[in-house]
Amino acid sequence: MADPITLWHAEHVDFSRLLDLLEGQVAAFHDGKSPNYELMLDIVSYLREFPDRTHHPREDAAFARLLAHDPTLSLPINRLLQEHRVIAVAGEELLTLLNEVVDGALIARASVEAAAATYLAYYRHHLATEEREILPRAASLLTPQDWNFVAGAVSHGPDPLFGDAPDDRYRELRERIAVAPTEV
Repeated sequence: MADPITLWHAEHVDFSRLLDLLEGQVAAFHDGKSPNYELMLDIVSYLREFPDRTHHPREDAAFARLLAHDPTLSLPINRLLQEHRVIAVAGEELLTLLNEVVDGALIARASVEAAAATYLAYYRHHLATEEREILPRAASLLTPQDWNFVAGAVSHGPDPLFGDAPDDRYRELRERIAVAPTEV
């Protein structure tokens, strides 16, 4: 089994790269250009499909184990749990808007931009907080038994974008990621 902290961090790096691409598309609004709505839809669809259904529930299980070891982490962990819910709702709202745009509906650009900005702000803050405050504590506090509990808490499905057998739906997104800088 791969080191869980390394996996946790690597997934955050992958998500950050997607957020960078999404932010680049949102920036097109400011430049008077048309963003690639299909690409934006693929990014948000993936983030709703894999992180919200696999990564975040695994984190929730790790958070429960962390609290058992260190109850003083209650406040930051409760905030992160709340952010999981906010990110899911904000992602679903953005996904709905993007689907409508792709289907030809006339949606105010400001509505899409505001929804994307909200989603990006929450997601980036969330990742930064976990990297700064939670991963180091998890590395020092969680035992192999804790990690076995975390691994068993969520069914393991393949990652449809970064996994060994990516879904064809994300082919363009994979190509964009391959040429995008890897800053995090």
